Amino acid sequence: MTSAISGLRTGHVGLNVTDLDRSLAFYRDALGFQVLGERKEEERRFAFLGQDGELVLTLWQQAEGAFAPGSAGLHHLALSATTIEDVRAFEQRLRSLGVEFAYEGVVAHGEGAASGGIFFHDPDGTRLEISVPVGAEDEPAPVAGAPTCGFFS
Repeated sequence: MTSAISGLRTGHVGLNVTDLDRSLAFYRDALGFQVLGERKEEERRFAFLGQDGELVLTLWQQAEGAFAPGSAGLHHLALSATTIEDVRAFEQRLRSLGVEFAYEGVVAHGEGAASGGIFFHDPDGTRLEISVPVGAEDEPAPVAGAPTCGFFS
C-alpha cells in the first residue's frame, strides 16, 4: 500500500467500570453526558454516553478492581472544553460533588505552556482531564520538566 490513508480521529472511548450505576451517575451528572442507550442485564451491563446524539463514551461493567496506572492500556481520558472559564466551571461542579483532584485547581500542561486544565479521577480511579489549548498561561505547571498529563505522582 503506497498511498496515504485518510486521517483518523477518535470515534469513542470505552471504559471498563466496576459499578455501572455509579459511573453513569458520575459521567452524566458531573460531566453532563447524555445516556444514549443502556443495557442492564445481570451479565451484560453497559451504557452509551454522548453529546448532541453523538456517541463519545461507552461504559462496560466488567472490571473487578480500580484503575491501575501501572498497567498497560488507558493512561488518561482527555476532554476538551471551549474556554478556560468552562474548565473553571467544571472544576467548581466537580468540587461540589467531592471529586478527587490530581492537582490543585487549573494547571498548565507544562512550564510556560498556554494550554492546561484540570486533572481528576472518576469513581474507579481513572484519571480524567478537561483542558483548553489557551488560557492557562498564568497557571503553574505542577511537574517540572515533564508534561502535566504525562506522569502520575
